[in-house]
Amino acid sequence: MKKISVFTLAICSALAFGQKVSDYKYILIPEKFETFKNNSYGLGEYLEKGLKSKSYVVLPKSIDQWPSEAKDNSCNVLNANILNDKSLFTNKVILQFKDCNNKVVLESKGRSDIKEFEEGFPDALKQALMNVGASNPVAMLPPVQTQASNVTKNSAQTSAPETTTTSSVVPTAGNYTNGKIAVQKIQIDESQFILAQAGSSVPFAVFKATSRKDVFMVKLADGNMTTGYFENGNIVIDIPQADGKFTKDVFTGK
Repeated sequence: MKKISVFTLAICSALAFGQKVSDYKYILIPEKFETFKNNSYGLGEYLEKGLKSKSYVVLPKSIDQWPSEAKDNSCNVLNANILNDKSLFTNKVILQFKDCNNKVVLESKGRSDIKEFEEGFPDALKQALMNVGASNPVAMLPPVQTQASNVTKNSAQTSAPETTTTSSVVPTAGNYTNGKIAVQKIQIDESQFILAQAGSSVPFAVFKATSRKDVFMVKLADGNMTTGYFENGNIVIDIPQADGKFTKDVFTGK
C-alpha cells in the first residue's frame, strides 16, 4: 500500500464571491495582519513575493506612490489580508481579498501540519496561494469624477451658477472629534483628504475617493484598509474588529 504523503502537506480550499482575483492588476497588502498580533512570521513578504510571481502589482504603502490607474479609482485595487485560523495542532490561514466596497472577492484556506510557526504559517500560505490565478486584468475603471468637477460642469451649462448649494452636506475642512480624540480634516486634492491628529507624524486616516459618491477607501494609521463615508455632515469610518465585524466611528465638527 502506497504511503500517502499528502498528510505532510497543507490542504487548502477556496470560496469565491463572483469576481475573480485575476480580474485585477493592483493589490494592496497591509503593513500588519491584526489577527497575528506582534508577529506575522514574514507572511507579508511571502505574500508579496507570491503575488508578484503571478504578475500582480503590489502597491506601496503610500498612496502618493501609486500608479495613476490605482490612485484615480480605488476600485481598481484589491485589498489583501491574512487571517490566523490556527487550531491546537495545525497551522492554518485564510487568505482574503476584498474590493473597494469591502466585499469579499476570494477566501482561500490553507493549512500545514508543520508545528513550528515560523515554517508552518508560510507553508499554509503557500497552499492558499495556489487558489489565486495569475493576473489577467479586465479593462481598468475610469478616474473618479469628483463632486467639484461635477459642479464646474453644471455651472458652465447654466446662466446662474449655484456652486455653493452642493457643499452644505459635505464636511468641510476643520476640526472634528469622535468624543475620544480630536482630528483635523486636511484636503490633499479633489479626491483625497486626511484626518490628522495633533502631535502625530502619521495621519489618523487617509481617505481616497471611490466610484460611489461620498464613499471612500480609508487607510488607517495601523495600515488596515476599510471604508468611510459622509453622513449628515459627519465623517464616518467603519472600524474593523478582530471577529470580522465593524464598528461605526463618527467624527463630528467642533
